Amino acid sequence: MKKLLNGRVALVVLAVVAIVAFFSFKSGDDRNFQIAKNLDIFNAMVKELDMFYVDTIDPNKTIREGIDNMLYSLDPYTEYYPEEDQSELEQMVKGSFGGIGSLITYNTKLKRSMIAEPFEGTPAAKAGLKAGDVLMEIDGVDLAGKNNGEVSQMLRGQAGTSFKLKVERPNAKGERTPIEFTIVRESIQTPAIPYADVLDNHVGYINLSTFSGNPSKDFKKAFLDLKKKGATSLVIDLRNNGGGLLDEAVEIANYFLPRGKVIVTTKGKIKQASNTYKTLREPLDLDIPIAVLVNSGTASASEILSGSLQDLDRAVIVGNRTFGKGLVQVPRSLPYGGMMKVTTSKYYIPSGRCVQAIDYKHRNEDGSVGAIPDSLTKVFHTAAGREVRDGGGVMPDVIVKQEKLPNILFYLVRDNLIFDYATQYCLNHPTIVAPEKFEVTDADYNAFKALVKKADFKYDQQSEKILKTLKEAAEFEGYMKDASEEFKALEKKLNHDLDRDLDYFSGDIKKMIASEIIRRYYYQRGNIIQQLKDDDGLKEAVKILNDPAKYKEMLSTPVAKK
Repeated sequence: MKKLLNGRVALVVLAVVAIVAFFSFKSGDDRNFQIAKNLDIFNAMVKELDMFYVDTIDPNKTIREGIDNMLYSLDPYTEYYPEEDQSELEQMVKGSFGGIGSLITYNTKLKRSMIAEPFEGTPAAKAGLKAGDVLMEIDGVDLAGKNNGEVSQMLRGQAGTSFKLKVERPNAKGERTPIEFTIVRESIQTPAIPYADVLDNHVGYINLSTFSGNPSKDFKKAFLDLKKKGATSLVIDLRNNGGGLLDEAVEIANYFLPRGKVIVTTKGKIKQASNTYKTLREPLDLDIPIAVLVNSGTASASEILSGSLQDLDRAVIVGNRTFGKGLVQVPRSLPYGGMMKVTTSKYYIPSGRCVQAIDYKHRNEDGSVGAIPDSLTKVFHTAAGREVRDGGGVMPDVIVKQEKLPNILFYLVRDNLIFDYATQYCLNHPTIVAPEKFEVTDADYNAFKALVKKADFKYDQQSEKILKTLKEAAEFEGYMKDASEEFKALEKKLNHDLDRDLDYFSGDIKKMIASEIIRRYYYQRGNIIQQLKDDDGLKEAVKILNDPAKYKEMLSTPVAKK
């Protein structure tokens, strides 16, 4: 009896201890309790679904979608990479991957992937792959029904490994000839500087495409080469540069700024996420006039470089407001070979401002997010006292009106008609003149128009859509009876006319055709040369650099208003 009583007392004591421990844990560390509780719920739910759901679930797919949705509710940059997707993260960080070095696109008519552009000097180019080659088999595996992502994954692999690739290549008769290649994969490095040269009036030009890998080394070499060729001013083109490594942006800024200058400060929740990055070396050139080209595709590390040069009054920024990504990500190891790229901090450029444009923390009731309105942004000042603002990317010192491409051009590109014309053009022209001299002639354009008409091309006219909506609104509100004649006249003027549109927008369409053709012969470098022929942003940058008094005035302390 005594043993039984003692046992009951022991059980009661243990129960009391457990309850006290539970409530002290919950009250003392409620956050850890909530995490543990919800992990248990999630674990139990997956097991219940696996056992009782009417259809067999794919645990990898189901849990991956849960993870992706959880991370996306935070921000678009915090991402999970399982072991099999490490090459994607590696490319992002190092700017390199094992593969053949080719851009692929999807042909909606053939329902297959095809080569869009083999990059210069890569296994794809060395093997003889050409834009327009339709991808049929990889090591005997039929690629029908596979999307671009799946095909791209099969093309990638460890450097040094080989595979057999079967393609079908269009010929001059419009038929497709099967060809087989044996290709050895290599480590593919994304070219950080696809083009650099000295333009008229001794203006140096460097197109910097990424901050992944080690672009500062390439940039230094390109800059010193331009100076040897006689460059007395510099244009740095960061348009559509989506960023990369923060350290690389600091290193390049250091080439033009004194040692010891603060370029960027990161601030996060934990101590390790908060750092100050300063210039650590002697600069290459403190005096050369600089203009930086930016647009809405200029993001992250590109905004650190352009923003710091603006804040320290070292360069004139030309173009359009940048993307506005002021968040820093670092990779974190996970079990089973996985990795997570997680946002750990925000960054602040020398004036003290953060360029982050979207507030992911404060979402709307429906979960959507919006840009920080201009009315809520704060004023900061550059070293010379010029006003700059936070909360929405880097605003240029000189704004260049963005060119709006015609609606018809979008559909011509979408339907691969410009791509297909370039493929046929290359079959009939083994060589072309240098990119600087190449032009699409009237005869070439007539041939393109014939191809478009033969394809029974259809496209969406926004004016017709808007007119239809307006008619419906007028009918609903009772205005249609009095305005019917005006609507008929407007419908007549807005009648769908393919010939008229192809002629009216011929300038923009010819530029796109020229870019597609030149890329086949001179790769990315040639395409950039073509695009710079009539570039409003570059013209504005050169104009500023060629006017030393104006350049100096733009970067000087503002004159106080009396």
